[in-house]
This record gives sequence, structure tokens and C-alpha cells, in this order.
Amino acid sequence: GSLVLVYGTSAVFFGFRMQGSAAAFILSYLLVMLSMFSIGLAAGGLAPDTKTAGIIASILYFPMLIFSGATLHAEAAGLMPLTQGIKLLKAAALGQPTDQVWLPVLILGAVFILCSGIALRFFRWE
Repeated sequence: GSLVLVYGTSAVFFGFRMQGSAAAFILSYLLVMLSMFSIGLAAGGLAPDTKTAGIIASILYFPMLIFSGATLHAEAAGLMPLTQGIKLLKAAALGQPTDQVWLPVLILGAVFILCSGIALRFFRWE
């Protein structure tokens, strides 16, 4: 069989068929991506050098990745941004009601605004 089969407007990837809106999924993905990038930019803005920035980013990202539900099936860290991102992407892919996504959207939006502000305030060219 083929990896990707297209049926009308929905595609099957590894036996999964998206039940929700592709537009909602793409918008959710962009919000998750922006909030995750903003965390890295804030770490880079606060760090005195690139080595320290890499260490700070690792300390932030690896626990988030491990406990978010992305790698393990346990969503142990409920308010971590990546956990909220996974909840948002899952809701968009499964076509769940929008009343279930307000908390993830608010948390990811707050992370993006806060971390972008920190990055803009402390980033310097050297």
C-alpha cells in the first residue's frame, strides 16, 4: 500500500484519517510552532553566549518533550506549552468542539507573547 492515499479533501497517513478541519489544524500548528520558537528566542536573548543558550534550551525542551504526551502516552505536565499544543492539535485533527481548545489557545498565546517580549527586550547582536 501507499503511505499517503487521498480521498476527496482528507488524506490517510499511516491509517489515520483527519476528522477535523485541515485549516484549524494548520492554524493550531502555526500557534504551537510560534510559541515553541518564542521560548527558544527568549532563552537565546537571556543567555550570555551560544553555549549557555543551548544548555538553557535543552533544560527547557527535553522535559517538555518527554512529559508532554508527544513521546510517552502520559500527559504528566498539564500546563506545559507543548502539552497544550498536543491537546490543541489533537482536538483540531479529531474535530472536537471548540470549547475544549480555549485553555490551550490561551496558554500558547500567553507563552508566545511573554517569550517574544523577553526575546525582544534582551536580544542583542554580538
